[in-house]
Amino acid sequence: MNSQAVICSTFGNETDRLSLLEFKKAISLDPQESLISWNDATTAAGKYLGLPKNALTGEIPPSLGHLRRLQYLYLSSNTLQGSIPSFANCSELKVLWVHRNDLTGQFPDLPSKLQQLQLSINSQTGTIPASLANITSLKFLSCVYNHIEGNIPNEFAKLPNLQTLYVGANQLSEVPSDLGSALPNLEIFELPVNFFHGYIPSSLTNASNLYFLELSNNNFTGLVPSTIGKLNKLQMFNLESNQLQAYREQDWEFLQSLGNCTELQVFSMTGNRLQGHVPSTLGNLSEQLQELHLAENNLSGDFPSGIANLRNLIIVALAVNQFTGVLPEWLGTIKNLQKISMGSNFFTGAIPSSFSNLSQLGELYLDSNQLVGQLQPSFGTLPILQVLNVTNNNLHGSIPKEIFRIPTIVQIRLSFNKLDAPLHNDIGKAKQLTYLQLSSNNISGYIPSTLGDCESLEGIELDHNVFSGSIPASLENIKTLKVLNLSYTNLTGSIPASLGNLQLLEQLDLSFNNLKGEVPTKECAGGGRVSTTLDVYSFGIVLLEIFIRRKPTDDMFKDGLSIAKYTEMNFPDKMLQIVDPQLLQELGICQGAPMDIEQNEECCLLSVLNIGLNCTKLVPSEHMSMQEVASKLHGIRDEYLRGY
Repeated sequence: MNSQAVICSTFGNETDRLSLLEFKKAISLDPQESLISWNDATTAAGKYLGLPKNALTGEIPPSLGHLRRLQYLYLSSNTLQGSIPSFANCSELKVLWVHRNDLTGQFPDLPSKLQQLQLSINSQTGTIPASLANITSLKFLSCVYNHIEGNIPNEFAKLPNLQTLYVGANQLSEVPSDLGSALPNLEIFELPVNFFHGYIPSSLTNASNLYFLELSNNNFTGLVPSTIGKLNKLQMFNLESNQLQAYREQDWEFLQSLGNCTELQVFSMTGNRLQGHVPSTLGNLSEQLQELHLAENNLSGDFPSGIANLRNLIIVALAVNQFTGVLPEWLGTIKNLQKISMGSNFFTGAIPSSFSNLSQLGELYLDSNQLVGQLQPSFGTLPILQVLNVTNNNLHGSIPKEIFRIPTIVQIRLSFNKLDAPLHNDIGKAKQLTYLQLSSNNISGYIPSTLGDCESLEGIELDHNVFSGSIPASLENIKTLKVLNLSYTNLTGSIPASLGNLQLLEQLDLSFNNLKGEVPTKECAGGGRVSTTLDVYSFGIVLLEIFIRRKPTDDMFKDGLSIAKYTEMNFPDKMLQIVDPQLLQELGICQGAPMDIEQNEECCLLSVLNIGLNCTKLVPSEHMSMQEVASKLHGIRDEYLRGY
């Protein structure tokens, strides 16, 4: 018998024996032979039946619900199908774990002594039955990742022993307003990724033992309860991706109250509707706080000064807001920082030199700001840095060779800056590098042949620079390469035929250079034939990149969302929301320009982006020719840009 299959028996009766044999019969596949020893003569049931992780396929027969002495039933992590039968007759059953299967149907009938019910990661439907509240011994309920609808029953307030409630990733929509008032033992309350709406019930703050509160990815509105500080055992508080607000000074009262949660380690309000300056009371949060997430709001003003008091932070995330001013030098004195995420703000000035003291820093995201100056060689002393992303800023100078020597560096993303020095040969020392994105700079000189020593690379984007020389033949050594963009780089010489040997290559763009020879047939994903429409497509992508100020390989473009699809989704009504703000500022759009001028410039913008969309259609035969593109661009220039 497999070691994972355990039956503890004590003189089972005939009914128990037949029930187990019926279960064995209902199992159509038992690859680990977990049930091979079950036979007519010896099979008996006791208090414990454990068959987790045995790759069992089949159904749970109703007969299993007749094991009257069974106390613990573990059938998790198999491939069981069908509905869960009634276990109401298993009068001694305390623990029922059937998670990670393919079970369907609604909640089963359950016995009154049940303490733990684990149904997660199945395909359960229906609602959470109010009758569950009659099982007053219930301590643990988990049904995450199912298709359960409706509300958390009001009757759940009658579960005085409930300690853990996991109901995330379903289709639930309402929390009882008095839920927390009658659950004195509740410790973990997790309901992310549902359709919960309305205000967060203030009664939750009466659940004085609560230490894990996870409400993310719902539709909660209004304010965070100002009494949240009553949960003085709270360690994790996640409210991200809701519609919670804080406009006025009094709306931030919860932050002062949250300072009473002296054990708080994680606090997230990413993706809400917070506005204005972050109050200094942020600095009153727990000294134990390790993660602070306030990204994707509408926060403004200088970098929040209160963060200076949070000396044990590991992650600080303020990306996608409207913060201004300089990044403070003192941020580099929070010695435990592992991740800094400040992208898509309006920070100015230089990158603080103190960042080079952060020996634990693994990820640094400063993209899409207005930072100036140079990358300092001291960044090469960061011993475990993996991601360096400072795209879309105003950096100049060279990329310090010391950065290439960081043994852990995985991503270097510095596109859309003003870097202007040749690449150092030490780039070949970045053995773990998977992505190199340096496009849209003024980098000159030869592409180092040592780049071919970076044999873990999956993406190389060097387009829109001013290189000289030819494509290094050494690139053929990068067998993992999927994306190679060398367009608009002044390269000359022959196209290395060996590029065709890169079996994983999906995107190859060599357009707008002075190259000669044949393009390897792997240019088309899947090895399709080369077509002149690729130049048109590349041109369209470049147009969208320039105006939206994003690369097709940015992290946001995944799960089927491309830069072309993103533009199409927002065209034309929402285009001003996604076009590069700096470009809009230069054009004078949305800056109080006379109405006729503003409309003229907006029409010009939409006309150009429409060309980009036409060039990037999925069906190549629907693309414009380059002659048509040139003609239309000349027409736009003549119609809208006279006098510029």
